[in-house]
Amino acid sequence: MDWSIQEIAKLAGTTSRTLRHYDDIGLLPPTRLGGNGYRYYDDDALVRLQRIMLLRDLGLGLPVIAEILERESSAPHALRGHLEWLRREQDRLARQIASVERTIGALEGGERLMAEQMFDGFDHTRYKEEVEERWGKDAYARSDAWWRSMSAEERAAWQERAAGLGSDWISAHERGIDPAGDEAQALARRHFEWLRGIPGTPGGGAEGPSKEYFLGLAEMYVADERFGANYGGQAGAEFVRDAMTVYAERNL
Repeated sequence: MDWSIQEIAKLAGTTSRTLRHYDDIGLLPPTRLGGNGYRYYDDDALVRLQRIMLLRDLGLGLPVIAEILERESSAPHALRGHLEWLRREQDRLARQIASVERTIGALEGGERLMAEQMFDGFDHTRYKEEVEERWGKDAYARSDAWWRSMSAEERAAWQERAAGLGSDWISAHERGIDPAGDEAQALARRHFEWLRGIPGTPGGGAEGPSKEYFLGLAEMYVADERFGANYGGQAGAEFVRDAMTVYAERNL
């Protein structure tokens, strides 16, 4: 059984134009072309489209998605890993929803807010053990105290700054910017300043990251897929590493 491009677009909540673009760049070719020139897709193509859409939801660019699909040919294995991540996110979001619903109910009912219930699902401590192992308990304690000291508005602003930096890195990589060029080096400088503003880590404080720490972090972005996802995947992480390396060699 197969489906026409219009049927797939409707089922997936996308457009025929998008699907044609995926075909044009070799990301999702149709299974066959009908006598009228229409594109048709079979089960395997639907699975591939599902994987593409899941990876797009992570903020990855199309070139990076193509690399991932090429590297991970076993769709069931890849989807199981993604399913595990989705379930963790589902649990976290469900807890956040319940927390916000309780807050709304308390506010509308004139009840006293229960502080211990207001931040369920907003857990910034899930990397506690890893941070302590890498940089020590004191580093985590200072960083945790800094985070807790901020208002909700300050936390949102910091998260927006981090997200904006990640998006700009991805955009620079997808546009083929030279890691040693002015634009990439300006991003590396922003990255340096961002790290300097995180108390408790080796990069936090007035002096900012040392050359060794900055270079080590750049390599970790490539070695650890969790970090790589913030920069568009493996190739994006390598671009960030290369730009950070140039910056460190020139300035630190």
